[in-house]
Amino acid sequence: MMGGDGNESKSRKQTERFQFGPWLLCATKSHILKSEGQDRENFEAQLELPQFPEMIFADNILRIEHNSGFGLEFSALDALKLVDAHTDPLKVAVSQEWKEARSDCEHINDVIKPFDWSYTTDYKGTLLGKPGAQLQVIPTEERIDIEKLKVREKIMFYEDLLLFEDELADNGTSMLSVKIRVMPTSFFILMRFFLRVDNVLVRVNDTRIYHEASKDYILREYTSRDDSVKDIKAPSHLLREPNEIVNHLSVRTEICEKLQFPKDSVESSSDNVQDSTKT
Repeated sequence: MMGGDGNESKSRKQTERFQFGPWLLCATKSHILKSEGQDRENFEAQLELPQFPEMIFADNILRIEHNSGFGLEFSALDALKLVDAHTDPLKVAVSQEWKEARSDCEHINDVIKPFDWSYTTDYKGTLLGKPGAQLQVIPTEERIDIEKLKVREKIMFYEDLLLFEDELADNGTSMLSVKIRVMPTSFFILMRFFLRVDNVLVRVNDTRIYHEASKDYILREYTSRDDSVKDIKAPSHLLREPNEIVNHLSVRTEICEKLQFPKDSVESSSDNVQDSTKT
């Protein structure tokens, strides 16, 4: 990801670090990517999209890295790489309204080419590490124990990062965020893509990551839920509340995976975690 331009931008970047056994957990927060400048040009050059979300937090990154070198990272850039840059999956009337609302945009002629202007992404995180020394993705029947997560435990570390957001020219909202919480013997990550196209559709794509210190693998669950607004059996005010409306949406896709540690890695069995540090 691109860093800030100049000392002023760099001073706005803040990284919280937390050591969890053999894992270093890093959450970096910074300002919105500027609408012009070298950083913006560098960012856009890595994507095929003819338009971009209004608010992009290019330097907001969550990284979990094992001392053996493998791990996971969550970033706006990698999430936007998975947005369909060539077709408009929704194909609804609001698409034309969106184009008209942005008729004064510099690149509006390019927008005539269809693309997913809702910025829907099924991003589940980026694998870190050298080829052959990364987490191995294996389908599994094992599930994250949600009831166990509901048990009150001391929160050793917590961060909530916004990766991008767009109001769809006042036709709704599209937003991607990721949060992490660390308990004494485990950590849990939720990355959520939330989409609301007013009077048309509500969608929630969730990626859940869970790891217990005694295990040599991570569980990852991805679900995609959506429904037409007319089919949602819930009070209208809940359409703006991702945490509430998700329980009223139909599951369209579910993928459960075990992220197995590389064979030559050595997992620490320590249940203790050290203090967090700030830079």
